[in-house]
Amino acid sequence: MASDSDTRYPDIEIYLATIDRASLDAWLGETLNAEPLAPAGKQKWRTRGTLEGHEIPVLWMEKAADGFSSLWFDSAFTPWESDQDCALAAAAHLGCKVRCSLGGWQPGDDPDRFLEIMPDGSQAAIDWPDSKG
Repeated sequence: MASDSDTRYPDIEIYLATIDRASLDAWLGETLNAEPLAPAGKQKWRTRGTLEGHEIPVLWMEKAADGFSSLWFDSAFTPWESDQDCALAAAAHLGCKVRCSLGGWQPGDDPDRFLEIMPDGSQAAIDWPDSKG
């Protein structure tokens, strides 16, 4: 897959409902050839994956917000073009509820609007943190 960093998100961040580290490690290993997550501070874990010769730093923060952890890929060279693409893949593979931005954020956008994706692939735009988890 040829990556065009101009059309891809410069980084990807999704929010995962309750997930265990072993399942996350397995998915990151399969998807990015990443080593298991290693401690990087209080409730923070890091690893690095690779895809097509590009290194992809990964940060997982447990208990980021309202029962969700944050998973951040600090690279434009992930397998996904957008947060939504990543969230769909994560929800399906990990079998958990996933939230992400509705799209690329621009000044004036509502920062509390998110897309919620269920393991069955159903999706809904929500207000977060006001939505019921």
